[in-house]
Amino acid sequence: MQLGVIGLGRMGGNISVRLMRAGHHCVVYDHSADAVARVSGEGAVGARDLADMLARLDRPRAVWVMLPAGEITEGTIKTLSEHMESGDTIIDGGNTFYKDDIRRAAGLRERGIDYVDVGTSGGVWGLERGYCMMIGGPDAAVTRLDPIFATLAPGMGDIGRTKERKGGDPRPEQGYMHCGPAGSGHFVKMVHNGIEYGMMQAYAEGFDVLQGKASTDLAPDQRFTLNVPDIAEVWRRGSVVSSWLLDLTAAALAESPTLGEFTGRVSDSGEGRWTVEAAIEEAIAVPVLSTSLFARFRSRSGNTFGEKLLSAMRNKFGGHVEPH
Repeated sequence: MQLGVIGLGRMGGNISVRLMRAGHHCVVYDHSADAVARVSGEGAVGARDLADMLARLDRPRAVWVMLPAGEITEGTIKTLSEHMESGDTIIDGGNTFYKDDIRRAAGLRERGIDYVDVGTSGGVWGLERGYCMMIGGPDAAVTRLDPIFATLAPGMGDIGRTKERKGGDPRPEQGYMHCGPAGSGHFVKMVHNGIEYGMMQAYAEGFDVLQGKASTDLAPDQRFTLNVPDIAEVWRRGSVVSSWLLDLTAAALAESPTLGEFTGRVSDSGEGRWTVEAAIEEAIAVPVLSTSLFARFRSRSGNTFGEKLLSAMRNKFGGHVEPH
């Protein structure tokens, strides 16, 4: 298939390359000419601006916007919509607030333009591993774009099938799913990231307790100097708490056991807050998720080993760099 891609950063560039390696054709644009040149070197057609991109795409056109949530995505989609026609599709693959998706989709629907929101998980590893995708939008548009999603998805890989799963939609086993109408994809991804906050916090606090067992505040016979990188490694193998996140944690600790290069100042990119807000609207208790969000706020005023580990994990899976 042919696809336009706007935003060639950590994920947008890799999405384009993964698609092209599978035979799809990408027309790409980024405000950075160097980013366009880099992805063009992999076989993409570089565009000078959004109008040039649309002119190079065959109708019905599909354009994937992979930009930070907020004003830049809002403005880009508005500009695209002014130049697109009935039957075209705008895909937002960033971490947009789901209520913004619902609003945008309603406005675009009046002009016959489809809007598809794709919650995309995979970070900087997506080119190699593929992307887990949670998709919202009209059935016909999502079905038409299925070759794109199927290529970007990780596939079954070496993960065993769930024995109790009988029939149903085959796409979730491949690592992507159509969640429902516009906004539902980003809503599911939002909750995914809220859970991610909680998982990261649990690992960080646990390893903080392990590291702290050598504290001089303890009686001498109560102190253990534990090899924390080795503990992470052994837990990766057969432990109930094993996960890809633990794999990344073990890698970070193996590279830097004391995490001295991290300050422990941990940002939140929005989804954790939105998940807690949704829980409040639904009157659902989420003590772990809300506490993990508040812990990130606390990390901005003096830091523990656990907070440094949170920062190290974010760097590993998403390439996130600590704010200065």
